[in-house]
Amino acid sequence: MAKQEVTISNGGISLVLNYEHGASISSMVINGRKVINSADGIYTSVNVGGTVYSSLNLTGTPELVKKGNVISLNNIRYGAIRENWVFTISKKTIKWDIARSISNGIIINDAALPTFNFDSINTWEGAYQGYGGLAWFYLFNEKLNTYGVHTRSSNFWNSKTNDGLNITVDAPGNNVAMTYTRTNEDKLAYTIGVSQGEMRFKTDSDTHRRRFVTGRTDVWAPFTAKPGTSHETITLSAFNFNDKYGRGIFKGIDGDKVGAVLNTIARIGVIDSLHFGGNSWHTPYGPICLHEQYIAQMGLGINDPAYLRGYQTTLDFYRDHAIKPDGRVYPRWAYNNEDAMPGKFNDDGFYEAQWGILMDSNPDLVTNVAELYDMNGNLAWVKTHQLSCEKALDWILARDSNHNGLVEVMTDNESEKRGSDWIDIVWASYENAFVNAKLYHALIKWAAIEQQLDNKVKAGYYTQFAARLKASFNKPIADGGFWDAQNGCYDYWIDKDKTVHGRNMVTPVNFMAIAYGMCDDTQRRKTILDNLETLMVKENLFFWPLAMTSYAPGEAKRSQYPFPSYENGDLFLSWGAVAIKAYAEYNPALAVKYVKNVLGQYSKDGLAFQRYGRVKQDGLGDDILSGNSLAIVGLYQAIYGINPLYNRFFLDPHITPELAGTELNYNFHNKKLSVLLNDHSYSVSDKKFKVTDSKRFGFNATGDQLSYFNDNSEQASLQVKSAKSLSITIKNCGKQEVAWQQNGSGSLVYNLHQLKPNTVYQFLVNGKLVQSITSNASGNLVVNYTSKSASEDIKLTGK
Repeated sequence: MAKQEVTISNGGISLVLNYEHGASISSMVINGRKVINSADGIYTSVNVGGTVYSSLNLTGTPELVKKGNVISLNNIRYGAIRENWVFTISKKTIKWDIARSISNGIIINDAALPTFNFDSINTWEGAYQGYGGLAWFYLFNEKLNTYGVHTRSSNFWNSKTNDGLNITVDAPGNNVAMTYTRTNEDKLAYTIGVSQGEMRFKTDSDTHRRRFVTGRTDVWAPFTAKPGTSHETITLSAFNFNDKYGRGIFKGIDGDKVGAVLNTIARIGVIDSLHFGGNSWHTPYGPICLHEQYIAQMGLGINDPAYLRGYQTTLDFYRDHAIKPDGRVYPRWAYNNEDAMPGKFNDDGFYEAQWGILMDSNPDLVTNVAELYDMNGNLAWVKTHQLSCEKALDWILARDSNHNGLVEVMTDNESEKRGSDWIDIVWASYENAFVNAKLYHALIKWAAIEQQLDNKVKAGYYTQFAARLKASFNKPIADGGFWDAQNGCYDYWIDKDKTVHGRNMVTPVNFMAIAYGMCDDTQRRKTILDNLETLMVKENLFFWPLAMTSYAPGEAKRSQYPFPSYENGDLFLSWGAVAIKAYAEYNPALAVKYVKNVLGQYSKDGLAFQRYGRVKQDGLGDDILSGNSLAIVGLYQAIYGINPLYNRFFLDPHITPELAGTELNYNFHNKKLSVLLNDHSYSVSDKKFKVTDSKRFGFNATGDQLSYFNDNSEQASLQVKSAKSLSITIKNCGKQEVAWQQNGSGSLVYNLHQLKPNTVYQFLVNGKLVQSITSNASGNLVVNYTSKSASEDIKLTGK
């Protein structure tokens, strides 16, 4: 008797559907590589009352029907379930439609609708979730490690073989969840769950919200399946990993490692579809710190539109569930409440930390909203956060009781032994430079958004408060500020009795002061950064520690002594982006040095640690921080100069000669850009338009219009409408003269802005006068011109 099987293939994907004794897919080949090869490769099942019913053991004989590019397997019956499978083959996808009928309502303990048993836990390196998170199989270091999330799609990838498989589920009217398990046989079991209500986690009490479990596979709680017929469509498509996620051509630095860090470490703080943070889902209690201002910023380096969409939804969730009525933002969320102050948590898992009222959660939520807005350009979305961000800011601004521009935390002095920010077991009190630096950054960011939302009153208020804060921050310690000339740094905090603390060069405080523009004194910046580098070379540290010398006795939790220990002197890589930015503008070579150091450490241990010890520089801690990627995010933002903004792609490079020739692929506002960085020549292009300049500039292209933004102007200086491809190289851009070389021909319309008002300008092509035009009262003018040459020198000059 011939085997009862049929091959379903479109070239990129090949499946063998077996229906001899049951119904299953016994083989899957992706881009020529076999990833499933077993009788129980892919099948459906339910566990009802402890009994498992599956499509591997049917109560009847299924019927196969083939018609053109459609293959159907009907009358699949097991337990109370009846299914019809329909496979539709197209050039790029195979769609698997499942019609599932239940005659009577049942309680399902566990469901696999279906499950995919990949041959090995190493078949794929990981699976990107539809919301931008990652199931990273490197972390499945024990059998029966299981991770469950709420998503409708999964991108499995292997960078070594360059293979990828996308699986997307559409289940109208139902919810979808996915689970990943390392089996007892060291296979990877990937399971799709479909239910009428949201899939809940299996817990012993309502205080547990655990996504990752060990030694078991039952992540999900039982759910009820009502009688009736439901429909589920699973779309399978193969992809080339480098084509989909390739970052371009790197010079002077290991691009494979750059990609690996941003593809893995940067994403592991995404715990689930509504829970983005910096701590890994792999940790025992899975905390999310809302008092981390860099979660949106990591999206700049990750550069996956799915991450940005997922974080947008997450921020909506935080807006609705993590802000108290008075504007206080809960600083944390976790799998359980063990880290919470007694009674200081809500039903959604947000809480006040046991260490103190960590004040930086208020400005950090605002900063993340503002920076995500720059990356998605969605003004309608950011407007939905206007009232909540104002409330969060106003709550903390009210903490400036002495009206000196510096907000005060909840404690008056270090003897109260309560934390007040991210460095939570150092007893920073009263006027805290760490919190105020973050607040300044949030105020500047949000004031600009208030201006766009046409609330000039709030914009002015936040701008003025930021100015007062900056002025007070920069005063010498003798005058109530944080500048400590004796130690050449900004100190950490000042108690209410004017006692100054944290005079030990706390690096995040000083890096933020420089990176966020609070320290604009050239000599101070030089003093801080030069002194830091001298100390780093002396100790031969590969990365900056939280503090260069010890806190004074009593300033930190007793367990932090003797120095160095944990937050008193260990190396936390989460402050890499602000550090790289601080150095990139001052000494790019030093910034690149520490990026390379982090990549070198990745080669040794994968950066899969919470921190690094000061003495041995070895990985420590039972957590993994996605912030370990932030030096590489800083590479993108501050060295390569990639800064997506709400209305333009702003390129502000600080490259060293060894990096010249780097060509990056970058997703900006749903458009793929190419960024070429050479010595004093930088280009941005899409498929139609290209701009080159010798200095920083902004680029945007929509439809037939190219916009060039001179320097860091928010308003376009030059706009060109062209139905054909066009490349321009800027030679000069000022009020009196604008000059560029262009390649491309056809009918062109130039709109020039920021010129001298009511002034006659000459429009010259290759040195010859073509026409004279007068700018209007706003300094704008329009030139219509038909180019007949492939290359021309254009100049607009005022008389």
